[in-house]
Amino acid sequence: MPVSRNRERTLFRVMPRVITGLMLAIAVSGLVYFGPPATYPVLQLAVFITAFFVAQGLLVQHEARGMRISFNLTDIPLVIALFYLPPFWVVATKFLAASLFYGKRYVREDIGLLKPLFNSGLTAAGTTMAAFYVSYMGLGPATSARTWLILVSAIVITGLFTTVFISLMLFFISGWDSVVKAWIGFALTMVGPVLAACVGLMFLVLLDASMWTSMLIGLVVIAFTYLARSYMVLRRQRQVLRELNDFTQLVVDSVRSKRLIDAMLGRLRDILAAESATVWVPEAGRYPQIRLTSTLDDAGLTDLDPIPDALQREVMDSGRGLLLSPTNGTREQKAVLEEAGLRGAMLVPLRSGDEVYGCLSVADRIGGEISHFVPVDLQLMETIAANVGIAVQNERLLDQLRYDAYHDPLTGLPSRRRSLAALQEALSITVPGEVVAVFMFDVDSLHEINDALGHEAGDTALKEFAKRLKDHAPAASFLGRIDSDEFILQTRLASTDEALDTARRLRAAVQGPFEVGGVAVSLSAAVGVVTHPDFAADADELLKRADGATRQAKNAADGVQLYHSGLESESLRRIGLAADLRRALDRGQLEVHFQPKVRLDRALGDPGAVLGAEALVRWPHPTFGLVAPEEFIPIAGSTGQLGQLTEMVLDEALRRSAEWAGEDGPLPMAVNLSPRTLADADFPDKVAMLLERHGVPAERLTFEITEDDVVSGEPRLTPALDRLHEMGVRLSVDDFGTGYSSLAYLRRLPVQEIKIDLRFVQGMATDADDRAIVEAVLGLARHFAIDVVAEGIEAHQTVEQLRELQCEAGQGYYFSRPLPADRFAAWLSQQDGGRGQSRLRVV
Repeated sequence: MPVSRNRERTLFRVMPRVITGLMLAIAVSGLVYFGPPATYPVLQLAVFITAFFVAQGLLVQHEARGMRISFNLTDIPLVIALFYLPPFWVVATKFLAASLFYGKRYVREDIGLLKPLFNSGLTAAGTTMAAFYVSYMGLGPATSARTWLILVSAIVITGLFTTVFISLMLFFISGWDSVVKAWIGFALTMVGPVLAACVGLMFLVLLDASMWTSMLIGLVVIAFTYLARSYMVLRRQRQVLRELNDFTQLVVDSVRSKRLIDAMLGRLRDILAAESATVWVPEAGRYPQIRLTSTLDDAGLTDLDPIPDALQREVMDSGRGLLLSPTNGTREQKAVLEEAGLRGAMLVPLRSGDEVYGCLSVADRIGGEISHFVPVDLQLMETIAANVGIAVQNERLLDQLRYDAYHDPLTGLPSRRRSLAALQEALSITVPGEVVAVFMFDVDSLHEINDALGHEAGDTALKEFAKRLKDHAPAASFLGRIDSDEFILQTRLASTDEALDTARRLRAAVQGPFEVGGVAVSLSAAVGVVTHPDFAADADELLKRADGATRQAKNAADGVQLYHSGLESESLRRIGLAADLRRALDRGQLEVHFQPKVRLDRALGDPGAVLGAEALVRWPHPTFGLVAPEEFIPIAGSTGQLGQLTEMVLDEALRRSAEWAGEDGPLPMAVNLSPRTLADADFPDKVAMLLERHGVPAERLTFEITEDDVVSGEPRLTPALDRLHEMGVRLSVDDFGTGYSSLAYLRRLPVQEIKIDLRFVQGMATDADDRAIVEAVLGLARHFAIDVVAEGIEAHQTVEQLRELQCEAGQGYYFSRPLPADRFAAWLSQQDGGRGQSRLRVV
């Protein structure tokens, strides 16, 4: 198939040249056949060449059946030449005059020779056929009716012959439609050449009677030409007035029917006989861009604009119309137009009062290379633009109101109302083998960005997120913003499994940092997935279930959650837990368990010595049993109870620290913190109050915060961390190695300790890559003088490897699980034969 198309393309490119060559060959063959005569009537030849040249430029135009038809008056001197000159000189003079005429108009540096050669060849070939016919038939006296019939029929034969070659050329350039129009035009305009031939016969009879009649003939020709042109101007003016009246009525009717631009561009193209008409209104503030084009070949409007932007902007900047044709426009403007592949164009500004807000343009007049726009056309177009300018502006304002009602002004995405309508429309169409997949994205940490950097930074984050989502969305997807930090994406996929894979791919694509005012801000989102017809019957239900899946996605390991029926009960459970948590906090029903940190490196002291403990909150629910912190801590954060929960854990941890003091002072204690807690400006004061209440030195307290939270929240957490550091409180980075930070990055914060994530620690005994990561972290930590704790130790082999790598401390089930306070106290007393407290060491 590609080979066939290439051949067809080559054929359509080569055939116009072949046709031109064939016509030139016919003319040359005729000259060779007739042969040069013995005499050279120089004066007669000069007269006929001049007559042909002048008559070629005398056009008579006529409007018929929606087509503008033009013919020249060269048939008048042709009739006389066929009678007086030998066939050779008839063809030679006509060809020379045509070559001079078309050469003057077309042979320029920026236009090829195919068009002038075709027109010259067409004229010469048609004249050759007329000369053959007259030579074969033979002519009698100038007053003979037979002579008249032969000469008139010769003109008709010339028209038929040239129309055949024009049809061939149009077929290979524009197709069958142009061929049909060419023959219709021939039928309609044949009366013109016949009348011109009759006039030529009258001149012939007069010349045959006396050559002095040539003076009278010249005066008649001049008068006729003047009157004909005056009549055409008058007729054109009347036509313009009628078209303006019709156009004005069209604008009024189109505004009522909401089809202004469609109707206006189509009519403008017809009035000016242009191949295309375009309206361009650039984006301005909240108003979107309008760029629509009506072309000769397309029934509707397209957004393809043939006019170069540079010319349109020039017209808008100057506020003046622009006409570009072979005789109008600067060389630079013509070069820009030629580069766009256009022969001519007119551009006028669209105004609303004194404001120029757009550009109206037409390109390439119908009729090929010899038809161009003229200054009168520009005046007409400016009048049309004045009529349509206010109407277009009003239509644009109405469109903007409709657009604003259904789109988010910040991101430009459809709003919740438009998204619901689009979802309902998608659900109404069932395609076998496809599911309607809906993804809800909840942007993380937007409130923290607003609090730390301002709402402008938050808006920038949302626009960046929308851009990333749009760039990576599957083709034919629908995107919308349905809440302040929630986006929805709807598309059709082959299966639910593919929907899950797409959700993970999109989440990975939109994540990552970007800069706002020189500050790195991290973007991520939880993604809920729901599919139709599996889990939803209408748009409202679908959004509700997508929202439930998104909430669960915040606790998922990969941040993605597919909706399933079990989530309904989980949502009810979450609502119940939120109420129960408040009661549990008020009644002191939450417990704090403790897990020891133990020395590993022999070079630092006694191996196995207890270096401190980590306080971990537990919730024994009376109905659901032990509720995991991963479940109830996010509930506490979303319901405003996180501060009370953190204060309760911290108070209990410091109380036990003082209670389990050893010979070196209170037991060092670590407490996990959320970034939301650190963002509280009053939190350092509460810490100071609790330290003083329990008599625990600040250096015995360590706050642990995960690596991702430290990096993403650096700007807003820095003030609180600096205050805590000044008090002497230590900061530990938990789950180190799972994010994208480096120790050098963390050096900007007051970090004294990092905890290597348990996944690397547990895998180092069997995986060389995990061991290499642990070894690299230890090496870098020593360089920056940061303490290291390996968490998740469960085997003796892991302990030995960590000691080989000179890891300072460890924590894990190998030493002890998290224990309630009384059991942890018993565990401490059992260390080293019941003298556990004497084994306590300061880190």
